[in-house]
Amino acid sequence: MQFGRTYEEFEVGAVYKHWPGKTVTEYDDHLFCLLTMNHHPLHMDANYAEKTTDFGKNVVVGNYVYSLLLGMSVPDVSGKAIANLEVESLKHVAPTFHGDTIYGETTVLDKWPSKSKDDRGIVHVETKGYKQDGTLVCVFRRKVMVPTATYIKERGGEQPGRPELNA
Repeated sequence: MQFGRTYEEFEVGAVYKHWPGKTVTEYDDHLFCLLTMNHHPLHMDANYAEKTTDFGKNVVVGNYVYSLLLGMSVPDVSGKAIANLEVESLKHVAPTFHGDTIYGETTVLDKWPSKSKDDRGIVHVETKGYKQDGTLVCVFRRKVMVPTATYIKERGGEQPGRPELNA
């Protein structure tokens, strides 16, 4: 299984469809809210959401949806990354609810060699997340510093820290 890409493996215009999707549970949403101290009742209180919001039910916290999509993109985009440099934009387009399944895809917008070191480059990507019915829920753009093939080779190959099995 491929885990990330080197600079040379990215092509402008390529689209990576991340698989599998993830069905968001109430537990996922509540745990993320608790871990991040986001106690807004829109996410945590079903009675509040039902009686006082336009949605009539809890909405999954947007940063969880973003984090989920970012994580889904790692095997295709940033698995070999040296650094995530910038999240340029983040848009929550439509709500996600408990029970929705999120899918993602990333498009390579641009790439260029690093100006300071010749063994790495910058890749500019846009990731879109959508629900099981095709509704777009989240879009973000980021810049990722990735290694060249030379960088990987000089540091011991694809999995330099992985131990070998002793027979």
